[in-house]
Amino acid sequence: MGMNLVIRPEADFSIHGVLKYSIGGQEVWITTTTIGMVIVSIIILVLAFMAKKTMENATDVPGTFQNIIELGVEMLEKMTQGILGPNAKKFANYIGTIFLFILFCNLSGLLGLRAPTADFGVTFLLGMFTFAIVQYQGLKNRKLRHFTSLFEPIPVLFPINLIGEVANPVSISLRLFANLLSGVIIMALWYGMLPIFVNIGIPAALHVYCDLFSGCIQTYVFCMLTMVYINDKLE
Repeated sequence: MGMNLVIRPEADFSIHGVLKYSIGGQEVWITTTTIGMVIVSIIILVLAFMAKKTMENATDVPGTFQNIIELGVEMLEKMTQGILGPNAKKFANYIGTIFLFILFCNLSGLLGLRAPTADFGVTFLLGMFTFAIVQYQGLKNRKLRHFTSLFEPIPVLFPINLIGEVANPVSISLRLFANLLSGVIIMALWYGMLPIFVNIGIPAALHVYCDLFSGCIQTYVFCMLTMVYINDKLE
């Protein structure tokens, strides 16, 4: 006997259009991803403003929020210096920015939002930003060798080296996207397929893994790979 798996309509993990408008005759949608990114950006800006005010009025006996800020800055310095060494200060702002943005996007599922990083359009753009910085640093620091290195150690490997170079932003963006999307799908299936009494308590543990644990790990991996790619062009 075959078993048919029926997913109720509540098991929804798709990106939805919220508002449609036209620009130059083209339809443009504001989606759930757009709304999630706006909310995350507002939260980060508010926290940044609070952090600025807190550090301007910093005292010798720091409060809880000041301690959190100082701890975060120390962790960022250690993370960047561990990979980039003396060049860490050049890229600390960028790494810190994408770290906070990706982290808050990943954790937004705890607020009932669909994580923006579960949309490949978002993660691919982040990967392309990294790709642009990597290529700029390669041209700036290695000049012509940035191109000739693609023919090393032997010229016949040029196609493979070129594919590897171009694949870097795609691979890091796909890794982040796939891990976050899998969490969104798991939670949607759990809420949509099971009776309501099973949705009390148990989903909290799933949220801890899919949103909190996996979200933090994938943020760290994305930033570490970004620094590795950049450092490779600084040699």
